[in-house]
Amino acid sequence: MKIIKNSFKVRFIGLVLGLVLNALGNGLCISSNMGSGIWTASAVNMHNWLGLDTGILLMLIGLANAITNQILIHQIDIKRFIGQIIFVIFYGYFVDIFTDIFNFLGMPHYNVIFRIFFAILGIVCFCVAISLYQRANILMHPNDDTTNILRFHYLKGNSTLAQLIDFIPPIIIVIIAFVNTHEIYSINIATLVSILFNGVFIATADKYIWPRLKHNFKLNNSVK
Repeated sequence: MKIIKNSFKVRFIGLVLGLVLNALGNGLCISSNMGSGIWTASAVNMHNWLGLDTGILLMLIGLANAITNQILIHQIDIKRFIGQIIFVIFYGYFVDIFTDIFNFLGMPHYNVIFRIFFAILGIVCFCVAISLYQRANILMHPNDDTTNILRFHYLKGNSTLAQLIDFIPPIIIVIIAFVNTHEIYSINIATLVSILFNGVFIATADKYIWPRLKHNFKLNNSVK
């Protein structure tokens, strides 16, 4: 696979745009209350099952993803690990900001049709964001790095299949929580859209949203 590199300036812009757009998209999903990404939904369901703070659970999920990535690349990469933890911290901060803004604007009280629209728009926004900072490959959410590793190391560039495989653990978590609580939280139409189309949206963004930003992804030949 031929690797085309962008300058650090271009990659940094991609990172910042991706981070902000991801937080904005998740803020739309949370505030509209019409479903969220499946990993976020898994944290909400664990919260209602175990009583732990959702923010702490999201941090623990991020930590687990970061550790998983070290296993998937078959080596210890401290720089990568620390970078992903830093991303999780900033990501959580910006999600809170955008959620507060949309709540202040009254989104939770909008007509259900408008809330569905904004929730799906949020899914599209964070898929475009994932495409941007995955291509920039400076820092990214550890879960998105998991799909990046699966996509390029194991699945011959298939982003849709990588996303579907990545959804298996949170779906299992939601099922286990449901067995114990007999309720499902934060699962709605936007969640279904996310499960079915995340990979498609990301692949489409790779092709049409800022195509000058290439996949600056370094393949590790030790991974078979």
